[in-house]
Amino acid sequence: MSNFRMTIPTPYNEPVKEYMPGSPERVLLKHTLEEQYAREIEVPLIIGGEKIYTGRVNKVVCPHDHQHVLAVYHQAGPKEVAMAIEAAMRAKQAWGDLEWSHRASIFLKMADLISTKYRYILNSATMLGQSKSVYQAEIEASCEMADFLRFNVFFADEIYSKQPISTPTTWNRVVYRPLEGFVFAVTPFNFTAIAGNLASAPAIMGNTVVWKPASKAILSNYFLMQLFKDAGLPDGVINFIPGRGSEVGDIVLQNSSLSGVHFTGSTSTFQTIWRQVSENLNRYKNYPRLVGETGGKDYIVIHNSADIDAAATAIVRAGFEFQGQKCSACSRVYAPRSQWPELRETLLSMVKEIDVGDVKNFSNFMNAVIDRKAYRKIMVYIEKAEHSAEAKIIIGGQGNDTKGYFVEPTIIETKNPRFITMEEEIFGPVVTVFVYDDDQYQTTLELCDRTSPYGLTGAIFSKDREAIVLAEKVLYHSAGNFYINDKPSGSIVGQQPFGGSRASGTNDKAGSFLNLTRWITAQAVKENFVPPKDFRYPYMQET
Repeated sequence: MSNFRMTIPTPYNEPVKEYMPGSPERVLLKHTLEEQYAREIEVPLIIGGEKIYTGRVNKVVCPHDHQHVLAVYHQAGPKEVAMAIEAAMRAKQAWGDLEWSHRASIFLKMADLISTKYRYILNSATMLGQSKSVYQAEIEASCEMADFLRFNVFFADEIYSKQPISTPTTWNRVVYRPLEGFVFAVTPFNFTAIAGNLASAPAIMGNTVVWKPASKAILSNYFLMQLFKDAGLPDGVINFIPGRGSEVGDIVLQNSSLSGVHFTGSTSTFQTIWRQVSENLNRYKNYPRLVGETGGKDYIVIHNSADIDAAATAIVRAGFEFQGQKCSACSRVYAPRSQWPELRETLLSMVKEIDVGDVKNFSNFMNAVIDRKAYRKIMVYIEKAEHSAEAKIIIGGQGNDTKGYFVEPTIIETKNPRFITMEEEIFGPVVTVFVYDDDQYQTTLELCDRTSPYGLTGAIFSKDREAIVLAEKVLYHSAGNFYINDKPSGSIVGQQPFGGSRASGTNDKAGSFLNLTRWITAQAVKENFVPPKDFRYPYMQET
């Protein structure tokens, strides 16, 4: 027990390194890339701090060089899933009882280790295993992950400090308890930082976690587990169990001690999880908390007063960075007819300068999509545009999966605002533009709002304040993250809490105190210093 009141350091956003030619960070990263590329590692499960080798193995390959094996990883079966749940429950009491100052120090140490020892390890693994450019890896695998840790510790401390009022003879307090069971973290391939946050945010609040990482992000996620261990996280607090989603999920979701699901992934998978939890409600000790961020069909609406260069830059960056494999990526654009000729030429000029290729060549703006399944799905959408009288491809449209899963940055122009590529999430480097008549601006905003079932991110480009205000009003529920004269991707922890509603998820805002409140269950405690000693009240007197 410590007799002090702790002050959490003021959080800050980790500075982004530029990796300019000749810079020390570029030299260090290049060295780490070559080191990781040259060796094949074996990735075990980690349950209760122990490495488990099941013999059921699969390969981690480079999406941009899919014959090159980076690692083999072991997969969990029913036995190992049960072991992970048992380990989480065994570790729960001691972890939940650990004084907050000590829990906080572990996660603050993690952030500092990312800034130093693990920066190039995480960046390299993310680049090679998930085919991210150096900049895309830097801003999330290192900077955003460190941000999540520092800000979440700060937000947790703020939550704990919120206490009710007391009276002269009573002392009231609220105890923010961890949930009674374990939390199931199901994480995506596309962001190393999201994977780390989904596992660590509940743990910061005193919970223990069973973590199923995405098969396509095993390498970087394994290094995160090494980071957690290095920072002093006790064994069993986070248990790492790669495996097939259905095999792992079916067992976890039937366990009576399940207290929460922290999920990022496809809408269909989250709906399946929600359905399974609903069907199993009579099994659970408590109602599980379901926190999910899923898909998006994110938009940019351009008003005829917009800065064309700024709008074009936003389309290219939001549409094609990381090959459009972000839930926040722009995939539909509404452009005014008067501005379209200039915008079209500016876009074509920019896209022609984009190089696509290996992540080790830092001059490449784009790299490969994650796997063959994603590649084929994207190419099917492109083919639909090729063969439709309602659409035409104005640039790109080609793919090549011989060495890596490469798809050209592709822009489609459509006459039909309900064309399939305007409505369905593609998760690839494909942007579709619908050109509207300038006098139909409000109608177009209403169309934009109705077109997609999602509500994740969106942007408006305009110099006209009235047009901006109208867009905010009409698009009020269309995006959980709304941007004015900026691209609809790239939220920063502590600045733009991230998440959407509608079919995009539960909008519990990763990177804010709102998310952390889902991983606690409050207990109100009243202590009476002067308890009454007579059951009768004054009103009961006759005179």
